[in-house]
Amino acid sequence: MAQQASAGRRCLRAFVSGFFVAVPVTVTVLDRLAYVARVEGASMQPFLNPDATSEGDVVLLNRWSVRKHEVQRGDIVSVMSPRNPQQKIIKRVIGLEGDFIRTLGYKKRYLRVPDGHLWIEGDHRGHSLDSNTFGPVSLGLLHGRASHIIWPPHRWQRIRAHLPPNRAPLYTDDEEG
Repeated sequence: MAQQASAGRRCLRAFVSGFFVAVPVTVTVLDRLAYVARVEGASMQPFLNPDATSEGDVVLLNRWSVRKHEVQRGDIVSVMSPRNPQQKIIKRVIGLEGDFIRTLGYKKRYLRVPDGHLWIEGDHRGHSLDSNTFGPVSLGLLHGRASHIIWPPHRWQRIRAHLPPNRAPLYTDDEEG
């Protein structure tokens, strides 16, 4: 009987010590490397949430790639909403800092994306609160880059950067000679 109690205590001790190692490691991974998020709403249709009756796509958001603001035009990113810091929104990067873009209803028809900012838009025009509503978004609000759709299983795929038709910047800093 004493042996069983001793074995039980050893097992409990191993579990507790493993728990106190696993929790900080998991929190660090989620904070530094990646996390998952459910995409809600219609703003990214048809690419994300193409079936309005489903619960929404779940995407893997890569935090590591955005730590040094390594994003490109056409990436889908998660940013903290400029209107509500408690909310994260998922949109497509249309313009990088220095790009000249044509807006879709912003107060200026043409705009140079300021240094340290991005121009982001939802794919479903007219159903998205995005840069056309609140302007360029600070790189400091960048939270993650969507790399894969991981749910539902029939939608599993890697997400590649691409710009919707007619949304390429008019001029980019890349074009300087």
